[in-house]
Amino acid sequence: MSTHVLSLLVEDKPGLLTRVAGLFARRGFNINSLAVGVTEVPGLSRITVVVDVDQLPLEQVTKQLNKLVNVIKIVELDQSASVQREHMLIKVRADNQTRSNVIEVVNLFRASVVDYATDALVVEVTGDRGKVEALLRALEPFGIKELAQSGMVAIGRGGKSITERVLRG
Repeated sequence: MSTHVLSLLVEDKPGLLTRVAGLFARRGFNINSLAVGVTEVPGLSRITVVVDVDQLPLEQVTKQLNKLVNVIKIVELDQSASVQREHMLIKVRADNQTRSNVIEVVNLFRASVVDYATDALVVEVTGDRGKVEALLRALEPFGIKELAQSGMVAIGRGGKSITERVLRG
């Protein structure tokens, strides 16, 4: 199995996300990451789905997704031809003795402290999966109290746009 990143341009309609996720679930695919947001075109949203699956079953799901009325365009984003980022908030144990060490690690990864308490810091990091996982490993010795992670967002490199192609026909 290999990891695939799909970018779906869809009409912003209630229930569509459930139908999209349901197609993957019916095939027994686990969605590793799912992010949904508005686009630069009013009424259209972008769904970024990351799945680990073989190529052939993925093609079958892609064909079924294309049959959904509200799905306008599906593009598989290759890692080398796209920018892919994750966003994470990490609550780390940090007392008076360890706080400066935690901040040093945070700065090393170009992350930032977004909340300060006497016994913990909340760290925000954005980057590719490797950077996010490396920061987590570096913070583990201090004690990770909690974390929240968004789904991956991705966009193709270069001047072409998925929405331009659709709107031009």
